[in-house]
Amino acid sequence: MAHSEDWYPTTRTGQLAMVKQWIQVMSPADVRTAWGIPTAAYTELGSRFGAAQAALQKAEDDTQRTPVVNAQCKTAFDAMEAYARDFKNRHFFVPPLTEADLVSLGLKVHDPHPTPSGKPGAKARAEPYLLGRRELGFKIVIESGDPDEKAIEGFRVYYTLTDPGEAPPTEPQETWKSFFTRRKKDKLELGYTDSGKTAHFAVQIENHGIKGDWGSLTSALVP
Repeated sequence: MAHSEDWYPTTRTGQLAMVKQWIQVMSPADVRTAWGIPTAAYTELGSRFGAAQAALQKAEDDTQRTPVVNAQCKTAFDAMEAYARDFKNRHFFVPPLTEADLVSLGLKVHDPHPTPSGKPGAKARAEPYLLGRRELGFKIVIESGDPDEKAIEGFRVYYTLTDPGEAPPTEPQETWKSFFTRRKKDKLELGYTDSGKTAHFAVQIENHGIKGDWGSLTSALVP
């Protein structure tokens, strides 16, 4: 599976860990004062972290997980990501933070994507195909818009699995696991117990964290 070069973690557990680290580092009031971080902004970051953490716990609970819960979880993580990206650009890459301060926050000193800009106008879908046992390949297909637009940095591929007889997702927003790739062809490796399930895919084009509109849902049986 491809990994993003973006500074923001690709997994939900990684995203929670990074934001939690920020909250812990900035917890002393004198640190926030020294860095010029408003208390309201710090409190809002904690609120979005708490909402995302609670939503993930619910979505990972087999007794509570539903398409609605999965969609709520995605919404909570999108909200945390948007605020974290804005928070970093607004507060971390201005004086008086030092390089040591940035390291304490889990950030690289030389950030390859410091300023997100421009919402992608194109839409894309994932066309899956079989590779091997519990392994699906997929091609990214631009289904509308300009395939050469400069706002296409890469693709956020969302997926979810359903058991035989289980109702499939009807909207792209109901897919909730995700990873980022810059490749037009990539693959998804699944677990031993996933064989026989159906994988459902949805794609949003990304430009440095800014997501475009959803493409069409696609699906394939996991071999």
